Amino acid sequence: MAAFNLNLSEPSTFVLMGIPGLQDAHIWISIPFSAFYIIGLWGNAMLLCVIYKEQTLHQPMYLLLCMLALTDISTPTCVVPKALCMFWFNLKDITRDGCLTQMFFLHVSVVMHSAILVAMAFDRYVAICDPLRYSTILSNIQIAKLGLAGLIRAVLLVLPLPLLVSRLPFCANRIIPHTYCDHIVVAKMSCGDFTVNSVYGLSLVFVIIVLDLSLIGLSYSLIIRALLRISSKKAHQKALNTCTAHICLMMLSYPVLLFSSLAHRFSQGISPHVHVIFANLYFLLLPLLNPVVYGVKTKDLNDKVSKYLSRMCLPGVTKFNPA
Repeated sequence: MAAFNLNLSEPSTFVLMGIPGLQDAHIWISIPFSAFYIIGLWGNAMLLCVIYKEQTLHQPMYLLLCMLALTDISTPTCVVPKALCMFWFNLKDITRDGCLTQMFFLHVSVVMHSAILVAMAFDRYVAICDPLRYSTILSNIQIAKLGLAGLIRAVLLVLPLPLLVSRLPFCANRIIPHTYCDHIVVAKMSCGDFTVNSVYGLSLVFVIIVLDLSLIGLSYSLIIRALLRISSKKAHQKALNTCTAHICLMMLSYPVLLFSSLAHRFSQGISPHVHVIFANLYFLLLPLLNPVVYGVKTKDLNDKVSKYLSRMCLPGVTKFNPA
């Protein structure tokens, strides 16, 4: 990421403040931070392990869930380790290249997460509206291509953020009132004109949220239209069950993302610590809740995870076979 180091003037390092106004409580705040992070890592690693080992789960829906689990691991990893070093050891300094690197990978993970939710909506549409051609339209290779396309889109959309920040003059201001290097927060520290940063950042938020939600909404409108043509209540219930987990993820993801993205720009009456706490909730709670939502709502996955958990808890116990 050294290429991002273009015309950024002194200082060569920044100082992360953490949660403004709550610095004295950082050691206590670190407890839920670390707990949520560790549990989220464990849950997503468990999903990856189970899906990898079970051949019956090597299907498009579960491959998409693997991609989601990878983003749920990478996103908080961009934030939490540095935040814990700040909370526990008072290591607040971060180099300008380190700040830009964190900014890049963090925002790429967020944009990629949204792209996977769109792909999941398309997967549900094909499974419900065109089940006979499901394996043809959405093969494992097609899912891999969708994932690669989402990653390329995320990189191309996010790359201008650190490049634009690297061109700003920062004079003597070194204090970042946040737990990580958020794009607009760092840009607002500049002693120069950051209008371009603000406009592009806001445009990126609306492109991701509006475009992706529109595609998801289109998929579900087609699903609803297809279900209205079917009189079977059993079919309705089955279709609803296959979509419930995905709908829950969207309801958890987009409202928090929208609030945390817009709060720093328009909600001047909200306390700074509220901004920071909501922004961190996106990186802490979603990776924790996503495995739970899919583990509970997806029967096949639930059964496999339960089997592996039983083996871990009771490694010496085997199932009794009367034969």
